[in-house]
Amino acid sequence: MSHTVGIRQAQKLKTRQALLGTALRLLEDQSLSSLGLRELTRAVGVAPAAFYRHFGDVAELGVALVEETLGSLHGLIGEILAETGDAGVRIGRTVDLIARHVREQPAHFRFIARERHGGVGRVRAAIAAQLRRFTEEVADALAREPESEGWSDADLRMLAGMYVDHMVMTASAFLEAQETGAPDEREVARTARARLRLVSLGRHHWLEGPREGSGAGRRTP
Repeated sequence: MSHTVGIRQAQKLKTRQALLGTALRLLEDQSLSSLGLRELTRAVGVAPAAFYRHFGDVAELGVALVEETLGSLHGLIGEILAETGDAGVRIGRTVDLIARHVREQPAHFRFIARERHGGVGRVRAAIAAQLRRFTEEVADALAREPESEGWSDADLRMLAGMYVDHMVMTASAFLEAQETGAPDEREVARTARARLRLVSLGRHHWLEGPREGSGAGRRTP
């Protein structure tokens, strides 16, 4: 009996992955909001009823694609953030990580880039939630560093949001480099590292003077 259950579970997982993979392929030429259920199941080779054993609707499938694309990055970026030492090394590793994932999963990242501002509300919300989670994780890591002494929680979240925004911009730039070749990936990586270094340098001087709306005065050396 257990052997039969194992076979069924394996087949169910195989069908689910086929639905996700085929959806990504079909979404190369259209948005999620225009993807038809019958179009998808016909391409996979299963009956429409089989779809509902895995997803409530196409929007739920889209949310699963968001989690598949971005969810796996949390642990990897967390490992980089946990490293101590030279910030430039961490910046370089982060840029290399983004480049590798975009290179290995271009369809996934094209989906995220398109649907981040697309017409399916639940998918937009899922992407936004993932980016907020990245921001919170980066802010927590920054808060543990000596350079963050005296920073407010709001300022740390702002800085973390800047890093996450740069990650998103860098992924989009790597995608464009893949598709058009201009600029090439090396130039994208160089620019990304330079911008992140600029943000890091600014971080060291943030508390040196008053800031608009912060009510903070000059820090005493």
